[in-house]
Amino acid sequence: MMPVGPLMKEHRLIERMIKIMKLQTEDIKKENKVDPLFVDTVVDFIKTYADQCHHGKEEDILFRSLAQKDISAEHKRMMQELIEEHKMGRNNVKKLAEAKEEYVGGSQDALKEILSNLETLAKFYPQHIEKEDKHFFIPCMEYFTEEERDKMLDAMGEFDRNMIHGKYREIVQNYEK
Repeated sequence: MMPVGPLMKEHRLIERMIKIMKLQTEDIKKENKVDPLFVDTVVDFIKTYADQCHHGKEEDILFRSLAQKDISAEHKRMMQELIEEHKMGRNNVKKLAEAKEEYVGGSQDALKEILSNLETLAKFYPQHIEKEDKHFFIPCMEYFTEEERDKMLDAMGEFDRNMIHGKYREIVQNYEK
């Protein structure tokens, strides 16, 4: 398996969550209210799974490995775009979490901000995933030998194993403070 295989599998789960977000967004509009727990779930899913786990492997393993190669100007440009898109997604998740806090605090105006950020993320991820899956991942594998691809795949497995431990170590440390 190529190192982009697990990344593309992760995209399928992200797409399923985006579908749920779109359905929930329609319900929020109809009911003019939001379940704060749903927003917490979206924030956690995107921060932990889509960003830390998935984008973490892209940026810390794939993109870092590509940066050591003599890649085309087009792939360099696209890689930079993807990094900027990751940053934009992080910013929207931060705004979503902040709006949820305002909503729980009684601000009805925060509902508009929640909807706006849910809609932005639901629009962003399918386009971002398509760019990676159809235009970036597979062509970039040509820059690596089979041995380099195998090492990246192993590194991604190790990344996943360490990530879950890091998340819960941080939770315990925060409570210890």
